[in-house]
Amino acid sequence: MQQRMDYAKAAPEGVATLRKLNAYLNGSTLDAKLRHLVFLRASQINGCAFCVDMHVREALADGEEERRLHHVVTWNESPLFDARERAALAWTEAVTLVAEGHVPDAAYAAARQHFDERQLADLTLAIATINAWNRMAISFRKLPPA
Repeated sequence: MQQRMDYAKAAPEGVATLRKLNAYLNGSTLDAKLRHLVFLRASQINGCAFCVDMHVREALADGEEERRLHHVVTWNESPLFDARERAALAWTEAVTLVAEGHVPDAAYAAARQHFDERQLADLTLAIATINAWNRMAISFRKLPPA
């Protein structure tokens, strides 16, 4: 597979805007560990090799356990995630797959048990942002480093 084009060169202002969203998220109510889990799960769902690779590397660099990263794909069957992380991962799946289930009330209720309104808004912004990055990387076949 070859990269189709360099979207960062083609639309530098647009990519800069996505980077500003990431900067916002870095200072948001969400801790880095949770952001890494969310970014990884959405990237797995979307099948974005570049983003999966990047988020695994970033999570490890930030001290996440390798074993937990292996379990993200099966988080709902794994004992390695606490209730808050599980709610965030369920919310991530519901928002990422919005066309399939229109984010069910049950997913919202579960998320609200662990996140206040600001935190849930930040979590949803994180999910929307990684989904935008995934769509850019997948569309233009951005490849992970060899």
